[in-house]
Amino acid sequence: MDATAHVRIGLLDGFTLQPCGRPGGAAVEDLPHGVQRLVALLGLVGRPTRTAVAGSLWPDVPEEQAHGSLRSALWRLQKVVPGLVEVSGGALALAAGVRVDVRELAEWARAVLDPGTPLDDLLVPDVGPRGELLPGWYDDWVIVERERLRQLRMHALEALAGRLADGGRYGEAVQAAYAAVRAEPLRESAHRAVVRVHLAEGNLAEALRAYHAFRTLLDDELGVAPSAQMDGLVAGLCPRQRPVARLARVPAR
Repeated sequence: MDATAHVRIGLLDGFTLQPCGRPGGAAVEDLPHGVQRLVALLGLVGRPTRTAVAGSLWPDVPEEQAHGSLRSALWRLQKVVPGLVEVSGGALALAAGVRVDVRELAEWARAVLDPGTPLDDLLVPDVGPRGELLPGWYDDWVIVERERLRQLRMHALEALAGRLADGGRYGEAVQAAYAAVRAEPLRESAHRAVVRVHLAEGNLAEALRAYHAFRTLLDDELGVAPSAQMDGLVAGLCPRQRPVARLARVPAR
């Protein structure tokens, strides 16, 4: 069996590398940070050239020194997890059998956003709602990818809530919508997803409660009001205040 067939790399909520054959599936914790950065980069980028990898990981040193650091990192990695990285035609890539949680997240999100994907194939709780990419890492390539994944996840959760509601699966729909709210509490489109699910199910009071909770949160945190889009969702639902009847004045005698 391929030694990398059951290797799993985790980049969400921190770096982990779990190769097969280790007691209890224990993660490799003693990899130098430079080696971790190499594995992480290859987990995020498909098949970069050696020059691109060296330049991304060691941008502040001469090119020759960067390539030397890359060779050292590859050698160290080969000693710990043989065959994890494939070198072909001057390019580097993770072996075909390696699983990466970020790739699974991206595949799940693309499936959710594809209207042709059957609804029953969309729920993947392990990669949907959770995880920030490599928290505490501040490399430029990590920061850019972190924001891209954040946006992809949020749009997917909101879209999933809508698709589940359209399919009449309101309980799952509201869970997906609230997962988006938990991830980004001040994101209005996530709160709109919650309101829409309640409205689709006919829970008008719940929709109004969610709307007013967001309105209060937004005012407390930012001092602003919801957008016209949010207001429009509940237009006509808010009870109108009845006019107070005026008493006719009795003419003085």
